[in-house]
Amino acid sequence: MPTENTISLEQSVNLLRAAGESTRLRLLALLAQTDLTVSDLIEILGQSQPRISRHLKLLTEAGLLERYQEGTWAYFRLVDQGAGAGFIHSIIEQFDLEDLNISRDLERLQTVRQKRAEQASQYFSSNASEWDKIRSLHIDEANVEATMLAMVGNDKIGAMLDLGTGTGRVLELFSGIFEKAVGIDASRDMLSIARARLDEVKLSRVQTRQGDLYLLPTQSASFDLVTIHQVLHYLDDPAGAIKEAAKALVTGGRLLIVDFAPHELEFLRENHAHLRLGFSEEQIMEWLNLAGLKLQSVKHLGSKNKQAKEALTVSLWLAEK
Repeated sequence: MPTENTISLEQSVNLLRAAGESTRLRLLALLAQTDLTVSDLIEILGQSQPRISRHLKLLTEAGLLERYQEGTWAYFRLVDQGAGAGFIHSIIEQFDLEDLNISRDLERLQTVRQKRAEQASQYFSSNASEWDKIRSLHIDEANVEATMLAMVGNDKIGAMLDLGTGTGRVLELFSGIFEKAVGIDASRDMLSIARARLDEVKLSRVQTRQGDLYLLPTQSASFDLVTIHQVLHYLDDPAGAIKEAAKALVTGGRLLIVDFAPHELEFLRENHAHLRLGFSEEQIMEWLNLAGLKLQSVKHLGSKNKQAKEALTVSLWLAEK
């Protein structure tokens, strides 16, 4: 009996026809490693822009690739759902990585990734002093991460979504439990950092996308875990973001929110774009209820320096759909 992952004879012929050309197979092998732009692929393959664009267009129209926009940049990636995804992954798995063309392409891909890493490092360095100042005000991030892991647990899940992914650290943190994951961020610069980090730790099961947290570029009811780590205080409508996050969850899926408890540090609003000075349990619970989520547990992690005037408390809320 046909399923969503089976394909007809005609579909098979069309997919084979689309993929059955050496340059297109090389493109598929590269995009199985990471998302890339036309400029990246031109640099790696050494072919002209019209030629590369034509191949990408054919593969996209065949349903093997997906194109998405980040500002003026257009990225391509392998499709990750449907019959086309299983079909093309089964072919790529058979590739000989020692093949001369493939091995050279992967070497040049590594050069492109290195450039990404250098650009991300420069951007991070120019902002790190400000981020470190804020982090120094609250409990050590290692303790926060340990609590996040403990609250979610070790059970394996299918898909994870990280909203406001920033540097991609949360995706890396939970990489031991998910089969695949997506990180969404509005900032192209932050996504560059995330891609560099994820490349460094070789997380090929993760995609990063530029997107609006109020209108997610993902399918509804597709994720077992959604995380919102230190993001809500930047938003003018946190309730709207929680509601949109809830839509992304499957029934029984969970939402983990990490943010500050209420505080009075006005300089964070004045100098660091914080729109909200923390959130109370009552406020978060109200928003969760409105989104159709049930609170499971809450943790509050305070600074060791109880006397510090600028000490912040980090709160963690875990809810289920």
